[in-house]
Order: sequence, then C-alpha cells, then structure tokens
Amino acid sequence: MSSREDEALARAAVTALTGQLALAPKPGLPDPRDLGARVTRRDHGMLRWSAKALTPGLAAMAAAARRTGEPTPGLRSELGAIGRCAEHSVHLAGGGHRGALWTLGLLVAAAALDPRAGAQDVAATAKRIAAHTDKRAPRRPSRGSSVSAQYGAAGARGEARAGFPHVRRALDALAAARAAGATEQQARLNALLTVMSTLQDTELLYTAGPMGLRHVQADARGVLESGGTATAAGAEALTALDADLHARAWSPRGSAGLLAGALFLDALPVTARARAA
Repeated sequence: MSSREDEALARAAVTALTGQLALAPKPGLPDPRDLGARVTRRDHGMLRWSAKALTPGLAAMAAAARRTGEPTPGLRSELGAIGRCAEHSVHLAGGGHRGALWTLGLLVAAAALDPRAGAQDVAATAKRIAAHTDKRAPRRPSRGSSVSAQYGAAGARGEARAGFPHVRRALDALAAARAAGATEQQARLNALLTVMSTLQDTELLYTAGPMGLRHVQADARGVLESGGTATAAGAEALTALDADLHARAWSPRGSAGLLAGALFLDALPVTARARAA
C-alpha cells in the first residue's frame, strides 16, 4: 500500500506530464491549440485525462522502491511489472504516454529511495535501477528497441542507463532561460528544444529516418541560436518549425517524455517540502 509520500511523488510526476502537455506551440506535438492532434492522432483533452490514469501506478512504483530500499534487480523487475499494468490502465483511459511512463517511473522510484536527494542524485540513482535487466519483461521487441538496433540509437533504455543526460540538459536549459528573464512557458519550450536538438529520437527515426532526424535537430538548434523562444527571431523560428513538423506529420515524442522528467526533477524541492508537511 502506498503512503502519502508515495502519492505526493506520483502527483508531482503527473503534474509534470500535464505541464508538458499544456505548453504551446510544441513542434509536432499535441498541445492545447490542436484538439485534433493531427500528428499523433490523439486528442489533447484525452491525453490529459489518460495522464491522470498514471497516478496509481506511479505511486505503486514509489512504494515498491521505498519498501525495497535499494536499486536492486528485484526492484527493477517489480517496476517493470507495475509499469505494464499502468500501461494497460492508460490504454483503457485513452492511451499515450508510454515513453513518459518509463522516464517518470524510474525517476519517481529513485526519488522514493532517497527523499532528501536533489535532481542530479535522483538521476544517478535512476541510472543504477535501469542498469539491471527486467527478466520478466516480454521477449518481443518494441518498435523503439527495433529502431534503436537498426540505427544504433541509444533509445529510452540507453537514455536511462546513461543517467538521463537529456533530462539533465533540459534542467540546465530551464535554469538558464529563467535567469535570462524568460517566462516559465518560454523556459520550458527552450528546454524542449534543447532536448530535440541532440536527442536521437527513435520516433523520429522510425517516421523520418536519419535525414529527417538531423533536419529536426538542426531546426531546433536554429531556434535556440536565434535567441530562444523569448526573442522575436526565436519565436518566429519556432513557429516555422512547428508548421514544418505538422505538415510532415513528424512527432518528437521522445523529447516530450524527457521534458516531463525534467519538470518532475525541477519540482523535487517543492515536492520534498510537501512530503515533510
């Protein structure tokens, strides 16, 4: 049974995910402007609803970590089993969020192992959990793992086993944009673009191939090099990138899930205070 602390972590993770969903304009990703979700084929309101269906599963992951007390192979297998049940619940609620569940599940479990840890330490602990193999996982390859094998991309597993470097880059981008006077939405969009500019997004590799991935990475860097979303030139470049990705039906879903992980880690001091209260 989960405790109030576990439930607080789960709610913070879902808040991070719905916060990512609320951003606009997100290039190639569903946002409040696009209820038809032309690229992902998923209604934005439905995605917000199904995100909330993750709460019990994430709380169970936090409880499993707190009960185990160490990033052991057994914990990794238990998190996998809980994650598969959570995927089923999300599917019944409308679907989506598979990549975000992987990222947030590991980070929530890592945060539960050490409630006093900061963002960097939580990412390091998540790396230790992800280093273990889930021996009870289905043997059939996922689309992401198949694309990773085909193109040599790190994929979601590689990102976790490296300690979520793109989540950490997104955190740095958030801090830099805020320090420069950007609004919170502009800071979060800059963080998303920072991830997009270097991530080997397996969704983009699947739909657009290596050339398409490099095209998206270059255009994301172009927005940042124009001054980011807080400047007129950067905002114009973002609008052009958004229109281009929607026209091509390319969606950088991997970047969106990692941004949600960054927003969760960014909220950890607040979450820790809530747990203490």
